[in-house]
Amino acid sequence: MTKATAEKEAGVRRHGGRYIYEELRKQILTLQLKPGAPLDEVSLAEQFGLSRSPVRDALARLISEGLVTILPNRTTLVTPFEIEEFPKYISALDLIQRAVTRLAALHRTDEDLKRLRKADDVYKRALGSGDYQAMSETNKALHMEIARAANNPYFVGYYERLLGEGQRLMHLHFDYTLTTSTATQLGRDHADLIDAIARQDADAAEKLAHEHTMLFQKRFLDYMRQNMTESIAVL
Repeated sequence: MTKATAEKEAGVRRHGGRYIYEELRKQILTLQLKPGAPLDEVSLAEQFGLSRSPVRDALARLISEGLVTILPNRTTLVTPFEIEEFPKYISALDLIQRAVTRLAALHRTDEDLKRLRKADDVYKRALGSGDYQAMSETNKALHMEIARAANNPYFVGYYERLLGEGQRLMHLHFDYTLTTSTATQLGRDHADLIDAIARQDADAAEKLAHEHTMLFQKRFLDYMRQNMTESIAVL
């Protein structure tokens, strides 16, 4: 057994369900575990060298985030994503993204703004790393700072769930996005949005949030048109 393997196994035993949750979440968001892939408690317990209890806890947390689904026959699987549902996803994301960004502009504090700008700096550094996982996680963290600045906790959980779904979609077309855009261009994705929040210009912030969602939609649909067969509808 290598030292790295031994350390990993020790980490699994020490952190139990949290480690399993983080590992499965990473595999789901980066598409190592594909949408629709079955998740069996017994197999996962054997894989991680733990009992079924921490596996069950990890799966329950993933279910609450919408990343894992239990079917009526009790089969557990990675939540599928039907491309036909993409317009509905975009509609939901657009509405809540506009709402939290508008509220952030109205209610943000100076401390909120500091956290937001710090999160944007971390995101920009991740862009230069080429690490897709870091890019998607820091992008999500930035948007969650906007949600927290909105000062309305009722939005936070639902927005986080939508952003998690968006991470899977981002990983699907990261190569295409980075090929067609420079890191500088991607780094500017949030700049105007943050400036509007800083100015407390709610109308501008909401408009820019909508444009941000539409840009995400355009990049994804451009990727689909380039890479999927004509038999699959993307609109």
